[in-house]
Amino acid sequence: MNIGRAIRLCRSQRRLTQSELSARSGLSVSFLSMIEKGQRDPALSSLEATAKGLEVPLNILMFLAAEKDELVGMSDELKEKLSKATLELLKEPTSGYLL
Repeated sequence: MNIGRAIRLCRSQRRLTQSELSARSGLSVSFLSMIEKGQRDPALSSLEATAKGLEVPLNILMFLAAEKDELVGMSDELKEKLSKATLELLKEPTSGYLL
């Protein structure tokens, strides 16, 4: 699982800086940077705060963080459809979504 990659992807799709995500999530910029670089493993509460700041359900963030071998039992077709739908969702302007 690469949660840092997923956070960076969501943040860039939302066109947010780390500073903006920091303000939305209550987490420091330096901590977010370390997570994105894979230098820190965030606690569940930090993941929840980050997902809320990104206005993305936590389960979507976890799906995006999953490695190929972690999605065993899911067809390639389904993985592709879910990935495309998720990326389209992230392109939508944020609307005050709350978890």
